[in-house]
This record gives sequence, structure tokens and C-alpha cells, in this order.
Amino acid sequence: MKKTNDTIWLIAGLRTPFAKVDKEFKDKDALQLSIPLVQEMVKRDLISPDFFVWGSVAPNLGYSNLAREILMDAGLDQSIPAFTTIMACSTSMMAAIEAAGLITEEEVALVGGVESMSRVQLGLNQNFSDWLRRFFQSRTLADKFSKLKDLSFGDIKLFIPSVTNRTTGLSMGEHSEITTKRLQIDRERQDEIALKSHQNYIKGRNKGFFNDLVLPLNGIEEDKIPRENTSLEQLTKLNPVFDKESGKGSITAGNSSLLTDGAAGLWVCGSKVKDKFSANSYAAQLIDWEIAAVNIEKEGLLMATTFAIPRLLERHKLRYDDIDLWEIHEAFGAQVVANIKLLKDKNHLKKVGVSFDFGAFPWDHLNPNGGSIAIGHPFGATGARIINQAIKELTLMGPGKKAVVSVCADGGLGTVMLLES
Repeated sequence: MKKTNDTIWLIAGLRTPFAKVDKEFKDKDALQLSIPLVQEMVKRDLISPDFFVWGSVAPNLGYSNLAREILMDAGLDQSIPAFTTIMACSTSMMAAIEAAGLITEEEVALVGGVESMSRVQLGLNQNFSDWLRRFFQSRTLADKFSKLKDLSFGDIKLFIPSVTNRTTGLSMGEHSEITTKRLQIDRERQDEIALKSHQNYIKGRNKGFFNDLVLPLNGIEEDKIPRENTSLEQLTKLNPVFDKESGKGSITAGNSSLLTDGAAGLWVCGSKVKDKFSANSYAAQLIDWEIAAVNIEKEGLLMATTFAIPRLLERHKLRYDDIDLWEIHEAFGAQVVANIKLLKDKNHLKKVGVSFDFGAFPWDHLNPNGGSIAIGHPFGATGARIINQAIKELTLMGPGKKAVVSVCADGGLGTVMLLES
């Protein structure tokens, strides 16, 4: 919930093109994806931030404060405080929320996130890591030989990070299959969401919507995941990938977001410095935000936003169709359908603790320039990507228009913003 009395503005920044893991950006790590982006944002807007907040979900053993490393390597003033944040898929939206709570009306923050899924670093499992450290601490050859008896060959293993929830051991896709079956989300509706994501993206790209939001990198000028010629017929032919055995699986590679490389950033500023940005900048006021968490076994891994959205809107007495633009992160087509189904469920809203009449959900206001299924989903960058898109869309709509930006995250977490042009 927004706790500052200051007026906070979000100014659209830039992102790299998004590319499927192990493809166009397979040789770029998190630093290499982020540094040129940050440099171009500062150069383009001629602004030095007062704070720098950046995030990434996949850890790196070479550094602990990614944001500080980016700031220094990008050549920014080293007197600027920089810290790294993480909240799974909500990481860069959380960076914006944190910055909004830090800055005054006379300050600016540069925030964002990155994910290099192609260069996720492998490590040693904990037992072998402990043994190896103690082995090298031994001062004599005899001490080193004595340590050999403590080593079990079963401990000599690599630690390979996986896209799973640590508590349950299940992936987001497996958790979404559970929710999909519980809420009876049919396969056809999931595929329709996926198809619409690609169609809306291609429509937006053909109109030039992304031209000033995407920074070409290494000769790559546009996103590489969207499929212009996909069809409902092609999507229905794809086999389930997270539940292959029961015969009831419905989540496929076609109606899911893919593992993706990319970075994205935006500006967060106070009202007294908003005029420092170009008159041609895309800007939206951050009216309010909500952060929610749920029991993942009872509610579902990606369902926290169904608690956050009603609470946020009830505070402002806004119905669903009062919102001119809905930007909902598409982890899966099933998750989008499930989210909206619960937003309309009176029993669920009673559980949330709201009593306001939100009315019908305006499907035609949803992700008008495509979502994560088409564009891709670099975990740390998705929040900033979606916010930038929403800011531009609102600006083009004209003054007084409202948007809800919603990102679900692993761990039963979710973040939601209310923006106004």
C-alpha cells in the first residue's frame, strides 16, 4: 500500500530485445545485458539518478550486489547508492515500489532488472563445497591427506539451479497445472490467451509501438520469441509439458512464457523533477500499489494478485471496467484465466475481505500490445517491461486514463500497481 504522501511519477525507460534462452544472447551475462541499457537511458534522458535499484533472480557467485556492479561498470557516479532487490517475477516492479518509498519530490531513481537464463552459474553442492574449503585451508600435506577420509564420493556433485519452488520441489508449471485442474480451466481458453498475446504483439510491432521502448543490442533489434504465423490450430497440437502422464495436463510450451534473456529499466521520480525529462517522454503517476502473499498449497503458487487487485481497487472505489488498461503478466495462459476467474468469484472476494461490487471484467482492455507469452519472460526484467508498456499505452490514451499492472511471483507472492496518465 502506498505510504508516501509525495506525488510519484514513473517515466518509461528502455529494455533490450528479449530472446529465448541459449539463443541470440547466449554469451551475455546479467552485467553485459544491463550495462549498455543503463548507459543509454542516462545518455538519452541526460539525468543522473539519486538512487539505483536493480534485480535478478538467478544468483551469481562472483558478486552479491548486482546493482552496484552495474552502476560502476556503466560509469555512473559512484556516490549514487545502489542496491540489489529480488522478488522472483515481481523483482523489477518491486524495485520501482522500493524506489517510490525512498525518493523525495526532488529526487530520481533508475530501477529495473535483468535475467540471463543462458548463463546461470552452476556451483558445488553444499557438502562438497564445505569439504573443499576445509581441504584448501589445511596447512600441511598431512592435514590435506587426513581430510581425504572425510570425503564421500556421493558428496561430489554439482549444484544446478532449477526453476522450481524450494519448499515443494515443483516447478511453476506443475503448480499451475494443480490450480488449472482445481479451477477447471479448459485447454482451449489457455490457447486462446496465447494466440491473442502473439496477435496483439505483432499488431503493436507493426504499428511501431516498441520502437522507442527497445534498445537494439548486438545487432538484435526486436524480440525473437513472438510468432507471427501461429494459429489456434497449431497451438492445440502441442503436447502438455508439465503433466504428461495423467492425460489431463493442459499447459504446453505454446500457452506458457518461455525461459528468456533480457533486461529492462525505468525511471521513478518526484513531481518537482518530472520536468527534467523530455516533453516527449511517456509518463504516468503511481497512484497506489499493493503487495500480497498467500498460502501456496491452499490458494495456488501464482494467485496472490487475486488478493492484491481487489484490495487495491476497493480502496479507490474502482470497478474493473473503470480501469482503461489491464497489463497482467502472462506466466501461463492458464494463470491469466485463473486470476480473472477468481477476481469475479464472490466467494473468493469474500475470502479476500472485500465487499465492493467490482462488476464484469473488461477482457478487451487486457494486454493490448501482447504479454509475456509472446514477448518472453526474463524473470528480473518482466516487471519493468510491463510497467514501461503500460506507461506508453496510457500516455497514448490521453490524460486521466487508469491502468492496473499485475505481476504474480513464485512463492505465492504478487505485486500490483495503479497508474494514471
